[in-house]
Amino acid sequence: MTTLSAEREIERLLSLHPKGFDLSLERVTRLLDRLGNPHLNMPPVIHVAGTNGKGSATAFARAVLEASGRIVHVHTSPHLVNWHERYRLGAEGGGKLVEDAVLAEAVARVAEANAGEKITVFEILTAVMFVLFSEHPADVAIVEVGLGGRFDATNVIPHPAASLIMPISLDHEAYLGDRVELIAAEKAGIIKRGAPVVVGQQPFDAAREVLVDTAERLSCPLTVYGEDFLAFEENGRMIYQDNDGLFDMSLPQLAGRHQIANAAAAIAAVKAAGFPVGLRAAEAAMERVVWPGRLQRLPQGALSELGPEGAEIWIDGGHNPGAGEAISEALASEEDRSPRPLFLIAGMINTKDQTGYFRAFEGMARHVYTVPVESSDAGVPNAELAARAMEAGLSAEPVHSVANALRLLRDTLDAGRDGTEPPPRILICGSLYLIGAVLAENGTPPR
Repeated sequence: MTTLSAEREIERLLSLHPKGFDLSLERVTRLLDRLGNPHLNMPPVIHVAGTNGKGSATAFARAVLEASGRIVHVHTSPHLVNWHERYRLGAEGGGKLVEDAVLAEAVARVAEANAGEKITVFEILTAVMFVLFSEHPADVAIVEVGLGGRFDATNVIPHPAASLIMPISLDHEAYLGDRVELIAAEKAGIIKRGAPVVVGQQPFDAAREVLVDTAERLSCPLTVYGEDFLAFEENGRMIYQDNDGLFDMSLPQLAGRHQIANAAAAIAAVKAAGFPVGLRAAEAAMERVVWPGRLQRLPQGALSELGPEGAEIWIDGGHNPGAGEAISEALASEEDRSPRPLFLIAGMINTKDQTGYFRAFEGMARHVYTVPVESSDAGVPNAELAARAMEAGLSAEPVHSVANALRLLRDTLDAGRDGTEPPPRILICGSLYLIGAVLAENGTPPR
């Protein structure tokens, strides 16, 4: 008897149903009906959409709920290294990534129900999420949107406990529109009549207005960053304030000032969903939260050992101009605390605004090494990406790989070092595909 493997089952589906976006709810609704409509038998759902910050907010919400003693399922996408990362099953004391045998059986069952009909792999994997989360008891499920909102496969949830919409900016314009208000309208598609809505900090008033207008039109209890809650740093602490009072707690474990607003939105969403949050749980969550691949120090491993001696190596999968601005601001804060020359190792895919992303680092990055994203068939050739970085005013050159860039940087700096300049700060960035490949090559996949 052949043992099922989740990786093998999903790779088989990828051969039948190629990667790609075909936004519709008809196929996933048909499939879920054949499976007995598991999406109607879920624990309370916090549904999370947005251009940037939705993964961080999901991580914060999970941390807050688990610190409060709740059993929490979590769905995120995309994964970095292994498909299992998309499904965290709740358990006493903290959830765990789904076991291979459990995931493989669910994938096989969903694929059998689909019976070879036209469907996207994301839709099948979303149906797998509903099957897993409906069959394993939990107090709450946090479900992250894949793309957009209105036609995302997760948007069959009829009445979420809360809908959380994080910062909206330009991304996936070919599918969602080329103006922030159009993208906001797509994200607002997860808002359901009468269900609580939390609007996170928005960089654009036009997006915020669309979200607020939609929630009000659908008679939703509404909580808006800057009006009903806010957060800020004061004396090295995070201050969160809403209509119920004030929390004075540790700064979030996740790096970057933008994480304060992300954490605040998560706390507000948990409360809007009907789960009380105490100071002790919020404080513990800020200290325990984990979100791999987002402004994270690269763990010790095969790749990290190739860099210059004493170097700080960071990784971040952000890939649009809004993400670039948040990351550059965070690294500017690091520079204020501990000055080091900054170098980028970047790979991106062709659906992103590469020049817009790099522009956030003008005047900060000393040099950019561009690398191919070999794990994606949409990767920008490294020479072309170097040209985009130069368009943004950066010094750049193409190299063959991250390992090659680290070796080149080490050799170059060692040759010219006179002992007066500190070791560099290196950011590997531009694509979640790239970060996943880096973590795999480093031997440190998320757990």
